[in-house]
Amino acid sequence: MTELFGFSTLDLSRFQFATTSIFHYFFVPFTVGFALIIAIFQTIAYRTQSPRMENLTRFFGHLFFINFAVGVVTGIVQEFQFGMNWSVFSNFVGNIFGVPLALEVLMAFFLESTFLGLWWFGRDRLPRWATLASIWIVALGTSISAFWIIIANAWMQHPVGYTIQNGQAVMTDFWAVVFNPKGLEWFAHLWTGSLTVGAFFVLAVSAYHLRRKHETDAFLVSFKVALVVALAGSAGVILAGHEQGQSAVRDQPMKYAAFSALWDTPTGKGMPESLVAFPSNSQGRNTFELSVPYVGSLLAFNNFSSQAKGLHELQAESVRKYGPGNYIPYVWPVYWAFRIMVGLGGVMLLTALYFAWRWRAGKLADPGRLYPLLLAMPLAPHLANFSGWIATEMGRQPWVVQGLLRTGDAVSSLRPLPVLLSLAAFWVVYLLLIGLDVYLLTRTARAGMHAPDVEAQGMPAPHYLPEGGTL
Repeated sequence: MTELFGFSTLDLSRFQFATTSIFHYFFVPFTVGFALIIAIFQTIAYRTQSPRMENLTRFFGHLFFINFAVGVVTGIVQEFQFGMNWSVFSNFVGNIFGVPLALEVLMAFFLESTFLGLWWFGRDRLPRWATLASIWIVALGTSISAFWIIIANAWMQHPVGYTIQNGQAVMTDFWAVVFNPKGLEWFAHLWTGSLTVGAFFVLAVSAYHLRRKHETDAFLVSFKVALVVALAGSAGVILAGHEQGQSAVRDQPMKYAAFSALWDTPTGKGMPESLVAFPSNSQGRNTFELSVPYVGSLLAFNNFSSQAKGLHELQAESVRKYGPGNYIPYVWPVYWAFRIMVGLGGVMLLTALYFAWRWRAGKLADPGRLYPLLLAMPLAPHLANFSGWIATEMGRQPWVVQGLLRTGDAVSSLRPLPVLLSLAAFWVVYLLLIGLDVYLLTRTARAGMHAPDVEAQGMPAPHYLPEGGTL
């Protein structure tokens, strides 16, 4: 395979797909979590019949529209890359992979797009119950969309319900694929993580306006709703992530060993948990490590005596099973990405608990000394998501389909130069789109509920209701 500047087609294709996926994933969990919060706002407005609450819902709906529009554009590229950069992979998994992707488009994308339009543009033409139902269908559609994408990815990590025919994976049990335990665990993790993305964004916007004393009654409601969602999401993502880690010990032990930088199977009883380590693939060991005895067994097996296999033992087993090759992933980024994800999850939960305490103390209207932290917190769930995907995807290398197809065998027969040029083009476009998204979100969020220039920003004006009424 020819190289360009030291990079092969495989290297460039992997980097391209990884980075464009992360760019797109900037929008996906935001859409899932934010849609649910807006549906709750709409429900409160429906029950209270408060014009101010209706205005608040439309204000956040405008922000949702911005993110949804840019997210759709970035998502289109993803499916094209399967055919362009990963044609061997597409040929191998197409009979299985195509089903959840098609269902995602038919059941979810069309659903959320149609009813989002009804909710926004039908406000003055549809009964109030119909607009309320529309936004709840949008929230449901975003979750269904995420479910089918996760089911597709989970099959790559834990193939089920298939047989190999003429060099292709062919589905034999649709329901086994749908109810893949790996997929259900991952969806729970992704969905609760999406709640944190939407919730901490709403918390930051609400805190900004509470600090400015702008529409405090309305933004106090949005702060409380988002805080409840942030608590549920932060606790849920930790619990779901814990279950995911334990399942990895069973069905992806090499990945779990990389999470823990566990090079050698422990001797004696119990397994330590590494707190800080500097893994070295070239030396096959940790050049520095600080660990706590027995905690690894507790986290992985819920006891103090069980042990997971080390990377060296798993490498030997893989060679016997699959033939010669290096089956140990690059441990350093997997190890640290996993810890960044876990650490940020803890920060999100502690932040939510702190403001829950302020709520109970009757001090929620003033964000207090941690106000700057609230403004920065929307970055935390995004960074946690990105770190989690890095750990998950790099941790299963060298497999693109676990135990069936190696990443190096799945790439298209392309020369490095076209891949490099397309990679550069994608980066330019995606950076511009994300820059535009952040600019529009920031400008619209800071403008507040009565922005005079929203129509000039290229989005439909919210048609705010006259002031009046109480919450």
